[in-house]
Amino acid sequence: MPLFNLTDLHAQLPRNQRLIGLDPGTRTIGIALSDVRRVLASPYGSIKRGKLAESVEAIMAIARREDVGGFVVGLPLLMDGTLGPSAQAARDWTFALTDATGLPAAMWDERLSSAEANRSLSSQGANRARRAATVDRMAAAVILQAALDYLRPLPGDSED
Repeated sequence: MPLFNLTDLHAQLPRNQRLIGLDPGTRTIGIALSDVRRVLASPYGSIKRGKLAESVEAIMAIARREDVGGFVVGLPLLMDGTLGPSAQAARDWTFALTDATGLPAAMWDERLSSAEANRSLSSQGANRARRAATVDRMAAAVILQAALDYLRPLPGDSED
Protein backbone atom coordinates (compact mmCIF):
# COMPACT_ATOMS: atom_id res chain seq x y z
CA MET A 1 0.00 0.00 0.00
CA PRO A 2 1.43 3.43 -0.86
CA LEU A 3 2.24 6.11 1.65
CA PHE A 4 -0.22 8.99 1.78
CA ASN A 5 0.25 12.60 2.65
CA LEU A 6 -1.39 13.27 6.01
CA THR A 7 -4.38 15.19 4.64
CA ASP A 8 -5.26 12.42 2.17
CA LEU A 9 -4.87 9.73 4.84
CA HIS A 10 -7.20 11.63 7.14
CA ALA A 11 -9.77 12.21 4.38
CA GLN A 12 -10.00 8.53 3.48
CA LEU A 13 -10.58 7.24 7.01
CA PRO A 14 -14.14 6.48 8.08
CA ARG A 15 -15.57 8.57 10.89
CA ASN A 16 -14.51 7.47 14.39
CA GLN A 17 -11.53 5.40 13.28
CA ARG A 18 -8.42 6.07 15.30
CA LEU A 19 -4.86 6.57 14.18
CA ILE A 20 -1.84 4.87 15.68
CA GLY A 21 1.31 6.95 16.00
CA LEU A 22 4.56 4.99 15.71
CA ASP A 23 8.10 5.97 16.59
CA PRO A 24 10.20 3.15 15.13
CA GLY A 25 13.49 3.25 16.98
CA THR A 26 16.37 0.84 16.59
CA ARG A 27 15.48 -1.13 19.75
CA THR A 28 11.85 -0.28 20.49
CA ILE A 29 8.80 1.03 18.70
CA GLY A 30 6.87 3.68 20.59
CA ILE A 31 3.12 3.54 20.15
CA ALA A 32 0.50 6.26 20.64
CA LEU A 33 -3.22 6.26 19.92
CA SER A 34 -5.59 9.01 18.89
CA ASP A 35 -9.08 9.42 20.23
CA VAL A 36 -11.94 8.56 17.86
CA ARG A 37 -12.34 12.22 16.83
CA ARG A 38 -8.62 12.33 15.99
CA VAL A 39 -8.00 15.38 18.15
CA LEU A 40 -5.90 14.05 21.04
CA ALA A 41 -2.93 11.67 21.04
CA SER A 42 -2.12 9.57 24.09
CA PRO A 43 0.91 7.41 24.79
CA TYR A 44 -0.15 3.76 24.45
CA GLY A 45 2.93 1.61 24.96
CA SER A 46 6.01 0.29 23.30
CA ILE A 47 7.14 -2.98 21.84
CA LYS A 48 10.57 -4.43 21.38
CA ARG A 49 11.66 -4.07 17.79
CA GLY A 50 12.39 -7.45 16.33
CA LYS A 51 11.55 -9.16 13.09
CA LEU A 52 9.00 -7.30 10.98
CA ALA A 53 6.42 -10.09 11.27
CA GLU A 54 6.55 -9.93 15.09
CA SER A 55 6.22 -6.14 15.10
CA VAL A 56 3.33 -6.27 12.61
CA GLU A 57 1.52 -8.89 14.70
CA ALA A 58 1.78 -6.77 17.86
CA ILE A 59 0.77 -3.56 16.08
CA MET A 60 -2.16 -5.22 14.30
CA ALA A 61 -3.44 -6.66 17.59
CA ILE A 62 -3.68 -3.09 18.88
CA ALA A 63 -5.17 -1.86 15.60
CA ARG A 64 -7.95 -4.46 15.71
CA ARG A 65 -8.67 -3.92 19.41
CA GLU A 66 -8.83 -0.12 19.08
CA ASP A 67 -10.52 0.14 15.63
CA VAL A 68 -7.56 1.83 13.95
CA GLY A 69 -7.74 2.89 10.32
CA GLY A 70 -4.15 3.94 9.67
CA PHE A 71 -0.73 4.90 10.93
CA VAL A 72 1.28 8.08 11.39
CA VAL A 73 4.94 7.06 11.47
CA GLY A 74 7.78 9.29 12.60
CA LEU A 75 10.20 10.35 9.87
CA PRO A 76 13.62 11.18 11.36
CA LEU A 77 14.74 13.91 8.99
CA LEU A 78 18.15 15.48 9.41
CA MET A 79 18.16 18.91 11.06
CA ASP A 80 18.42 20.56 7.64
CA GLY A 81 15.21 18.76 6.57
CA THR A 82 16.85 16.23 4.24
CA LEU A 83 16.56 12.45 4.25
CA GLY A 84 19.48 10.61 5.82
CA PRO A 85 20.02 6.89 6.38
CA SER A 86 17.66 6.78 9.38
CA ALA A 87 14.86 8.46 7.45
CA GLN A 88 15.30 6.09 4.53
CA ALA A 89 15.23 3.12 6.92
CA ALA A 90 12.02 4.49 8.50
CA ARG A 91 10.44 4.89 5.05
CA ASP A 92 11.41 1.34 4.07
CA TRP A 93 9.99 0.02 7.37
CA THR A 94 6.75 1.97 6.84
CA PHE A 95 6.34 0.59 3.31
CA ALA A 96 6.84 -2.93 4.69
CA LEU A 97 4.34 -2.22 7.50
CA THR A 98 1.64 -1.00 5.11
CA ASP A 99 2.22 -3.94 2.76
CA ALA A 100 1.95 -6.41 5.65
CA THR A 101 -1.11 -4.83 7.30
CA GLY A 102 -3.06 -3.43 4.37
CA LEU A 103 -3.57 -0.25 6.40
CA PRO A 104 -2.57 3.17 5.04
CA ALA A 105 0.15 5.30 6.55
CA ALA A 106 1.54 8.80 6.42
CA MET A 107 4.91 9.90 7.72
CA TRP A 108 5.45 12.94 9.91
CA ASP A 109 8.63 14.86 10.72
CA GLU A 110 9.82 13.66 14.10
CA ARG A 111 12.83 15.91 14.57
CA LEU A 112 13.33 16.57 18.27
CA SER A 113 10.28 14.49 19.34
CA SER A 114 12.40 12.38 21.72
CA ALA A 115 14.02 15.52 23.12
CA GLU A 116 10.56 17.05 23.69
CA ALA A 117 9.35 13.86 25.35
CA ASN A 118 12.42 13.78 27.62
CA ARG A 119 11.92 17.45 28.55
CA SER A 120 8.29 16.85 29.39
CA LEU A 121 9.07 13.81 31.53
CA SER A 122 11.92 15.62 33.26
CA SER A 123 9.69 18.59 34.08
CA GLN A 124 7.25 16.13 35.66
CA GLY A 125 10.03 14.93 37.94
CA ALA A 126 10.58 11.56 36.26
CA ASN A 127 13.94 10.04 37.08
CA ARG A 128 16.28 8.71 34.41
CA ALA A 129 14.99 5.11 34.65
CA ARG A 130 11.36 6.23 34.32
CA ARG A 131 12.21 8.49 31.38
CA ALA A 132 14.01 5.63 29.60
CA ALA A 133 11.01 3.35 30.08
CA THR A 134 8.53 5.97 28.87
CA VAL A 135 10.29 8.09 26.24
CA ASP A 136 9.42 5.93 23.20
CA ARG A 137 5.65 6.03 23.73
CA MET A 138 5.82 9.72 24.70
CA ALA A 139 7.77 10.47 21.49
CA ALA A 140 5.12 8.58 19.49
CA ALA A 141 2.46 10.73 21.18
CA VAL A 142 4.39 13.92 20.35
CA ILE A 143 4.60 12.85 16.69
CA LEU A 144 0.94 11.88 16.48
CA GLN A 145 -0.23 15.01 18.30
CA ALA A 146 1.73 17.25 15.92
CA ALA A 147 0.07 15.48 12.98
CA LEU A 148 -3.39 15.79 14.56
CA ASP A 149 -2.79 19.49 15.26
CA TYR A 150 -1.87 19.97 11.61
CA LEU A 151 -5.20 18.41 10.60
CA ARG A 152 -7.29 20.54 12.98
CA PRO A 153 -9.53 22.94 11.06
CA LEU A 154 -8.79 26.63 11.36
CA PRO A 155 -11.40 28.90 12.95
CA GLY A 156 -14.07 29.63 10.39
CA ASP A 157 -13.54 26.38 8.48
CA SER A 158 -16.68 24.30 8.25
CA GLU A 159 -16.85 20.99 10.07
CA ASP A 160 -19.32 18.26 9.25
